[in-house]
Amino acid sequence: MILIVMGVAGCGKSTIGQLLADRVGWPFYDGDDFHPSANIEKMSKGIPLTDEDRSGWLSALAELIGERIQHNQSAVIACSALKQKYRDRLAVDARVRFVYLCGSYDLIEARLCERPGHYMKPELLASQFAALEEPTGVLTLDVSLAPEQLVTEIVRQLGRRSANGPGHSGAGSGRKIQTRSEYVLRGDRSGGAEVSSGEDCRDDAA
Repeated sequence: MILIVMGVAGCGKSTIGQLLADRVGWPFYDGDDFHPSANIEKMSKGIPLTDEDRSGWLSALAELIGERIQHNQSAVIACSALKQKYRDRLAVDARVRFVYLCGSYDLIEARLCERPGHYMKPELLASQFAALEEPTGVLTLDVSLAPEQLVTEIVRQLGRRSANGPGHSGAGSGRKIQTRSEYVLRGDRSGGAEVSSGEDCRDDAA
């Protein structure tokens, strides 16, 4: 399984993605590391990226995802994936799933202001929200929750989805999950397994 943690800049994708990867024992990839230098330079100057700017970046991430799937290996990837057509390019296989971290503009802006020196400037947040096409049929969580709480909920919900079948939730076509008393987010050749729980939960698809 490839889990893509998505959302606007400052929503906590990298933090949650790394914590999640550590929890399940899978490798973590930060989408920011795949941007070409020209993109980083534009963002550092407060210039929003265009679809054309993001094209090569999305291709690099899609290639990474394809390689992991080809070798039957899981991974967690942090990537903004703001538009549906971006998610369509990344959803190269039914094993690609998205987790959408959503939050209010004010909360996320405050977090960006606490990251001095980062190339993603707070003034770019408006363009991120303007470009954002919120996904449907994917696990959606409020970033006002504590990071560990978010990670626990992701493991619980996606583990339940895995227990109910592969289903393609990558490109906004998520399937309804059935309530069960136990579930396991299973590892594969690349990593470990998660714990089971006896609690019921609902599908938080947006």
